[in-house]
Amino acid sequence: MVDLSVRPRLADLSRLGGPAEVEIEAHQAGIEDALEARRSPRRSPPSRFDGRTGYHEDFLGFTVPLPTPVGQKKQDVLAVAGSENGRLDYQHFSVVMSQAHRIAMFVAVNIDGAHTVEIARERDKWQLDGRIPDEAQIGEDLYADNILDRGHLVRRQDPVWGTDATARIANDDTFHFTNCSPQAANFNQKTWLSLEDYILQNARVQDAKITVFTGPIFRQTDRLYRGVRIPLAYWKVVTFVSDAGRPSTTAYIVDQVEELRDLEATFGAFRTYQRSVAAIERLSGISFNGLADFDGFSNEEKASRTSIVAELRSTADVRV
Repeated sequence: MVDLSVRPRLADLSRLGGPAEVEIEAHQAGIEDALEARRSPRRSPPSRFDGRTGYHEDFLGFTVPLPTPVGQKKQDVLAVAGSENGRLDYQHFSVVMSQAHRIAMFVAVNIDGAHTVEIARERDKWQLDGRIPDEAQIGEDLYADNILDRGHLVRRQDPVWGTDATARIANDDTFHFTNCSPQAANFNQKTWLSLEDYILQNARVQDAKITVFTGPIFRQTDRLYRGVRIPLAYWKVVTFVSDAGRPSTTAYIVDQVEELRDLEATFGAFRTYQRSVAAIERLSGISFNGLADFDGFSNEEKASRTSIVAELRSTADVRV
């Protein structure tokens, strides 16, 4: 039974501690592959996704609805045939696209850490999703001859669980441009901490299951590059149930402001922060439908009427 009555405060949270082990997955598509993809874009036919159910809101044993864009963000959701809320369903995850930015507004993934499957990463073969127009998604042209990586929003390993066949489908599904966002190379490879892995390994998580939402923070001041506004910051909201049966939610922001000041510049240090879910709602224009109630940072801000920002110098600083 999940206890939904608990409203944690900051004093109730503890640092995870332990060694700050961060998984780094670095991979660059071959030059020949990239050139070929620009000449003849790969495209998955709509039939490929038959039977995909995507993100499940009852995965954790209590209802965690798909985030809800509000205000102007609601008007920016790209319409998808057969979907009332614009969701594109893949294996174990879903994507909602921004019409104006041609990038995912947010992604939602269910992770079952007890049933993960190891699948070696081969050469990246990113594809367009044939369920939406090509012009509604950003392809290879943005990433040629610069420091930008095709950054997974749903990490490749996150939905890769279940049977071998299901895991392979999930692995391949993550390589769609709908799940891709332009990120400076070191941001994608080194600095966006593997928070989900670290929480699964160090927090007492019931059934080793977590739900993760991720997305960019869109601003009109974002740099315009090759006709695309490059997000300067990304957010992540992680929800799980503790072994004590209590829901817990934490939120994070990482920015790449300095790294994108000049797309040919050398790399500097990225900055990652633990923030409140309420703050992410304000910055993103997306409602998490009550998850702030289970976030100690949000409850502390509400009680103290102050904004709380905690810089993470290592994953040992994470508080849940």
